[in-house]
Amino acid sequence: MPKHFLSILDLDATTAWALVRRADEMKRTRHRGDILRGETVILIFEKASTRTRVSFEVGVRQLGGDSLLMTPAESQLGRSEPLADTARVLSRYARGLVVRTFGQNKLEELARHASIPVINALSDLYHPCQVMSDMLTMYERTPDLASLCVAWVGDGNNMAHSFLNAAALFGFELRLACPEGYDPDPAVLAAARARGARATLLRDPREACEGAHYINTDVWASMGQEQEQKRRERAFAGYQVDAGLLSVADPQAWVMHCLPAHRGEEVSAEVLDGPRSIIFDQAENRLHMQKAIMEWIFTAE
Repeated sequence: MPKHFLSILDLDATTAWALVRRADEMKRTRHRGDILRGETVILIFEKASTRTRVSFEVGVRQLGGDSLLMTPAESQLGRSEPLADTARVLSRYARGLVVRTFGQNKLEELARHASIPVINALSDLYHPCQVMSDMLTMYERTPDLASLCVAWVGDGNNMAHSFLNAAALFGFELRLACPEGYDPDPAVLAAARARGARATLLRDPREACEGAHYINTDVWASMGQEQEQKRRERAFAGYQVDAGLLSVADPQAWVMHCLPAHRGEEVSAEVLDGPRSIIFDQAENRLHMQKAIMEWIFTAE
């Protein structure tokens, strides 16, 4: 059976830590490999992307393989052909599928019927590759992740869900400040707590950020939610990560954002472009972590 990566909770703590350490080693040694020599990895992207697409394409090439991009305009994905048939056919052509889509159910359907690994490059429910990369970014500065307090400010979205999952495996305290009506999925929160996550749901961003070592945020309206922009701006008033929030955090606190960012909305330009911001390290680390994930998946078959 192929090994899939659809959620951080597909890992155990030992494997999650091994991936962080391996990604750190790959970054320090500028690792190039040949585990994908002569192989093709198909990137199925129903959502547009900059960092996800480029980091995966470069990562596949640095592991010796080739990549092929499929978008909705170039495929039958979920339209006139069942996903099960797509999975079976693509399994005959490629070594793996990297899928960036809306519904987590699509990933699960592809994984059920594929005979090759499926990697979640983003869904509306989870963003596991990004948050595993964020674990690498935090590990570079504070290797004892279990000693940390991480604040999440904003929407209880796929990033918040994956941070909940990461808290279960890496042991850090997670405080989520979300406006009413924008909480994380209760089932995701419960599952993470059942796996040991020390997670607290709050309404006050200052309370979440008090003494925090890392402050994390994301756009208020994600891709596919553009029609909700004005309503979300009203709901999220007071949830901007700005100098005031940063002032109540640990004096050495770092600010994180998965990008793209809307300066002046979820985060101030002063903070995002300031000395406590590590957003571009986060972006770079997508490449190294995804290489580690692919190495783990493709050598475990």
